[in-house]
Amino acid sequence: MRLAELCVDGADVVWSEGRPAEGGRTQLVRRAPDGTTVELLPEDRNCRTAVHEYGGAGWWVRDGVTWFADWADQRLYRLAPGGEPEPITPEPATPRADRYADGDVAPDGATIVCVRERHTGSASTDVQNEIVRLAAHAPSEPEVLVSGPDFVAAPRLSPDGGTLAWLQWNHPSMPWDATQLVVRDLTTGEETVVAGGPGESVLEPRWEADGSLLFLSDRTDWWNVYRFTPGADIESVVRINAEIGVPSWVFGTSRYAVLGEGQVVFARSRAGYDALVVRGLDGSLTELDLPFSAIRTVRAAGPGTVAVVAGSPTSEPGVYTVDVVTSEYETLRAPRDLGIDPAFLSVPEPITFPSVDASGARRQAHALFYPPTHPERRGPQGELPPMLVEIHGGPTSAASTVLSLDVQYWTSRGFAVVDVDYGGSTGYGRAYREELLGEWGVIDVADCLAAAAYLAAAGRVDGARMCIRGGSAGGYTTLAALAREDTPFAAGADLYGVADLEALAADTHKFESRYLDRLVGPYPEAREVYVDRSPIHHVDLLSSPLIVLQGAEDAIVPPSQSEKIVDALRSRRVPVAYLLFEGEQHGFRRSENIRRALDAELSFYGQVLGFELPAEEGIEPVVVENL
Repeated sequence: MRLAELCVDGADVVWSEGRPAEGGRTQLVRRAPDGTTVELLPEDRNCRTAVHEYGGAGWWVRDGVTWFADWADQRLYRLAPGGEPEPITPEPATPRADRYADGDVAPDGATIVCVRERHTGSASTDVQNEIVRLAAHAPSEPEVLVSGPDFVAAPRLSPDGGTLAWLQWNHPSMPWDATQLVVRDLTTGEETVVAGGPGESVLEPRWEADGSLLFLSDRTDWWNVYRFTPGADIESVVRINAEIGVPSWVFGTSRYAVLGEGQVVFARSRAGYDALVVRGLDGSLTELDLPFSAIRTVRAAGPGTVAVVAGSPTSEPGVYTVDVVTSEYETLRAPRDLGIDPAFLSVPEPITFPSVDASGARRQAHALFYPPTHPERRGPQGELPPMLVEIHGGPTSAASTVLSLDVQYWTSRGFAVVDVDYGGSTGYGRAYREELLGEWGVIDVADCLAAAAYLAAAGRVDGARMCIRGGSAGGYTTLAALAREDTPFAAGADLYGVADLEALAADTHKFESRYLDRLVGPYPEAREVYVDRSPIHHVDLLSSPLIVLQGAEDAIVPPSQSEKIVDALRSRRVPVAYLLFEGEQHGFRRSENIRRALDAELSFYGQVLGFELPAEEGIEPVVVENL
């Protein structure tokens, strides 16, 4: 079960649930104040948008009515209480050519503004991203309001409906690099660039009742809260040496909420751990006493109350309301009852360790370390545990302290895990995030090697039995760390990772089509760098056994990337295992595939490291060629 987004509609709270047991579809659940819940979508509907391929904010609610994008055709549907979904956007000439996300209902309820992504040709980059306006309650032809920028997001209407605010950015920037916050008077057409531009990332515009506009900006290194009032200077609302914003891989992030005049409630990240903080009317900051370490969404839910999606190292995300005065909270949607004794759960320890940059100069890097944990079993006397070095995707992302069954799968079976926040990760300010610019495949690899060396030298893990694993961008770092003569890793797992940077630059979707310009260099001008840093061109150095797991319908990192590295290892007689999962995209959503991927990887490590699998688990062995 995946809980991520929520909205507040009057006294009700509505949230989305990703359900692996139902083929990975997303359902919407509405909860009334008396505790009753109702599932909103029919069983044949999957609320998920494909805008930017990563999606997010594929639904919104107002006065009991739900609007949502359906995964099957990507059209926008209206669902009235007790009714059936009805399409309100035209059927495109080509199936799934028009996609919708990130909507806002006008104050009078008559219209909607949202992002439309229109695919105009056969190439994955033949795409127009625009903000459109359409009727909220009947089919209509969308009216284009904003067109021209390469990307747009977060269209938000002022309380009187007369002004539109939105975010925009252009290639080669990503939304965490350089975005602009723009407002337009819908009567006169006059536009004002409020904030942003080169060197500044602006996120999450949010109107206040008096017509002023709050937003997040990293102009002082950290994503903090600011206010724009027409005719006045930008005002700092929350200034703190911690991250409030998160990178906009998906639409609809909400890390703060406005409660009354001047009172802001926000989630802040520091050393991998989140906390909920209240900015009082006098500007004071009060950190609430809550058991949460990871907070995904914060929404205003009435006087002195916010609704959050939050979790902890020992609990998956749940939906809660929090009293910001007393710190008392009510559970609206409890985390799954996993039936796991907390004694089996490994709690992450933030660590900072020495590493180097591309020139060899010393610097610091960060990670979360999970020791192996099992109340009834211990490793052989006198032996240190094997370790998995975990590499998050993105690469502009971060390790999370919320309970991960993936991590606990390993720690409960005798592995230590270190989840590395290498240079380029978020949560440590813009300067740390920019350490990866021009250095992807260098800084990230250096930090993974440094984390492994640090923990082995500290006597916490067995330096001879260290493995490395990662998905997507983390898969690239995994391959790059293995394809070198001095690799310390005995084996690796590549989940839908990048083997050929040049192929990725030539064959990916619009959102990321210029991402590598900043991480590696402009292509084709920097082609030599692309070739030099691509693991596929260094397979002669890759001798450690490797397992590769891939979704057959992945549009972000196509199966051809995985097949290239697998074919190369087969030809060199390097031990390799390959599993292709039909019906999966970028990341696995179906419960049977999630479980099979983990079991196959454990079987792989058992074969290459020389340990037996627990007979009681009935794990089907994976075939490792050339072993």
